[in-house]
Amino acid sequence: MSAPLAPDARDRLYAACANAVTDAGPERESLFLARLALLLFEQVGDEARCRQALTDALEDLPMPSLS
Repeated sequence: MSAPLAPDARDRLYAACANAVTDAGPERESLFLARLALLLFEQVGDEARCRQALTDALEDLPMPSLS
């Protein structure tokens, strides 16, 4: 298993991902995220770890907020 991202790298990647979602636009947001996930799953190369990541991402997922 690889080492976790450093907090500053995680923040930069979060911002880059948010910007990419915005660039994809509301019509293509879901398609973009699914494609990104598939590309990252291929990098991980372990189906069990990828499935666990899906489960972890859904856990305590907040509702969108306008604030």
